[in-house]
Amino acid sequence: MFQRINTLIFLVANAISFLGSESILAAELKLPPPSTNSDFYDYGENAEAKQELGRLLFYDKILSGNLNISCATCHHSLTGTTDGLSLPVGEGGRGLGVTRDSGSGEDRIHERVPRNSPHVFNLGAKEFEVMFHDGRVAVEPSRPSGYLSPAGDELPDGLDNVLAVQALFPVTSATEMAGQAGENPQADFAAAGNLPGVWNFIAEKIKNIPEYVSLIKKAYGVEKEDISYVQIANALATFEAMAWRFDNSPFDQYLRGDKNALSNNAKKGLELFYGKAKCASCHSGTFQTDHKFYSIAMPQVGPGKGDGEGHEDFGRAKVTKKTRDRYRFRTPTLRNVKLTGPWGHAGAYNSLEAVIEHHINPIRSLMNYDLRQLVMPKVENFLESDFMIMNDIEALAKIAKSSQINMPQLSKTEIQDILTFLDSLTDTAAFDMRNDVPARLPSGLPVAD
Repeated sequence: MFQRINTLIFLVANAISFLGSESILAAELKLPPPSTNSDFYDYGENAEAKQELGRLLFYDKILSGNLNISCATCHHSLTGTTDGLSLPVGEGGRGLGVTRDSGSGEDRIHERVPRNSPHVFNLGAKEFEVMFHDGRVAVEPSRPSGYLSPAGDELPDGLDNVLAVQALFPVTSATEMAGQAGENPQADFAAAGNLPGVWNFIAEKIKNIPEYVSLIKKAYGVEKEDISYVQIANALATFEAMAWRFDNSPFDQYLRGDKNALSNNAKKGLELFYGKAKCASCHSGTFQTDHKFYSIAMPQVGPGKGDGEGHEDFGRAKVTKKTRDRYRFRTPTLRNVKLTGPWGHAGAYNSLEAVIEHHINPIRSLMNYDLRQLVMPKVENFLESDFMIMNDIEALAKIAKSSQINMPQLSKTEIQDILTFLDSLTDTAAFDMRNDVPARLPSGLPVAD
């Protein structure tokens, strides 16, 4: 305890000199413009057919190696397009949302995903050019494919946008959808690093389902022999972009001229967000994100990415290979933020108030983090090592030193006003997305998890 306190005192004493040029505070920002239809992708005349195809595929476990998990398992419409957990239980688990557990078997440790499941709201807006917490998929015109991705030069042609590129990769992850080597061919291709093999294998599964063949022909005009994972990825992206566009929140209405759309307290929170509190220094633009990467000394829990001490997550540095990018993660959009907890790249905080308090004093918050804030799945073989970083004072010191944030102190009343403003970023239409869930699937596999 004394060691932790002394380290905290040391870090605080040196915080001012460290922050200097690394501080992410900027001059006061003006309010962003309201969104318009031109801000979003246009999927053309067959948009509805593409969306319906994507909806079925999104909820269909046929895309997984062991036929036991779908995209929707971790991004369900009934759980705010996330799963409600700090860290997801991936392939091999059972159940949905906060009730999901690790499934059966003596060793199901491999199905635990090391980062929080991000929401999928408004990703059909063209400004979202960076995907995943670490930005490993992004628009990059200098590359032959036009995109940065783990596939490198093996990225197939014909993908509609970066959201479709993103849809290529969960099916290649052993922990998310592929399964472990030896369990199925999809997992074997993934373990061997043969990503085209994964995508071709899934396409062959889809070709053997007549209803999907018909739906793909209707949406894309492609005959059975020409079906590839490209149509699958494009359809998934179309569904996500069209079904989960929510840009009619009270704040949107306010930006469009309805000055009564926000309560007085929400207006006070808005003034703080774009003024004194400097939230908009990073959470800028129409969707409250600058799409950049920062370290704000967020707590790290779970299996990690195998970095540093083995249970650390170096974040952006895993993509750029630059030491200065360690512990930096993408600025999340705050749209529908009320629905998307827990928050943080490892889901460390289960209340938005705690997130704001962390921003105000990230070093103190990190060093005094209470693990009881986690919303953890029921995993029979949960390891003490999942909390290794939070119990390692030297590892915490490195994370704390990386912090770039220098937010001003706020009163309890000011925090509550900001929370009221954050509530106004949620489109009430997102409160009920039951109709997104299909009653049946072309594969014949169960919809329920």
